[in-house]
Amino acid sequence: MNDDQLLRYSRQIMLPQIDIEGQQKLLDSRVLIIGAGGLGSPVAMYLAAAGIGEIVITDDDEVDLSNLQRQIIHSTTDIGKPKVTSAKETMLAINPLVKVTPLNKRLEGSELEQEIKAADVVLDCCDNFTTRFAVNNACVKTGTPLVSGAAIRFEGQLSVFTPADGECPCYNCLYPNEGELTESCTQTGVVSPITGIIGSMQALEAIKIISGAGTPLRGKVLLLDGMSMELHTMVLPKNPNCPTCST
Repeated sequence: MNDDQLLRYSRQIMLPQIDIEGQQKLLDSRVLIIGAGGLGSPVAMYLAAAGIGEIVITDDDEVDLSNLQRQIIHSTTDIGKPKVTSAKETMLAINPLVKVTPLNKRLEGSELEQEIKAADVVLDCCDNFTTRFAVNNACVKTGTPLVSGAAIRFEGQLSVFTPADGECPCYNCLYPNEGELTESCTQTGVVSPITGIIGSMQALEAIKIISGAGTPLRGKVLLLDGMSMELHTMVLPKNPNCPTCST
């Protein structure tokens, strides 16, 4: 690290759980963010600020006025732009030292698997079950750690899946793959800070996994009730009959 990097990341380097070695791991890492919306916004901004070496972000949507209430990586002047283009501009404005690779499309099939295999950590910030299961399948196949977040109404959810650990459950252990989720922010709504809270937690879990600091939220599901401001942690056992990870 040069002097500018040492100063930029000094507050993290001061932490004994991270130190120089952990910061260097962040600088050498590559993460994949699925979705540049409500969750992907704080994830991308905090990981860029923290010094992740390369951030690949994928989304096939454009910035819309209705996004701006919660998707804080975009601004009013970005309306009509591809979300990944807007996200890249904001990330580089925060930290020009990171490499940002925007993919203005929905990753599928072998291309999705290839990008996940190349990542040190995948952050699922999407808003539909089809993509979530596809991402989970590819992470299980490639052994790539997955940080999964969800937010709707005043509620949030967070979990970490580390398929290289044979005892860790996967997303399919939590939810059966039986059709599309009927609720979304479009139909049900979401209060903006919930996405910020969960997205920030996702970024923290990714930093912990890469740097080796702390204990990731693997084998557990964290549930946030924003109305009562209560957090609950649920133990998630591995499903021995899971169609995705049991074999």
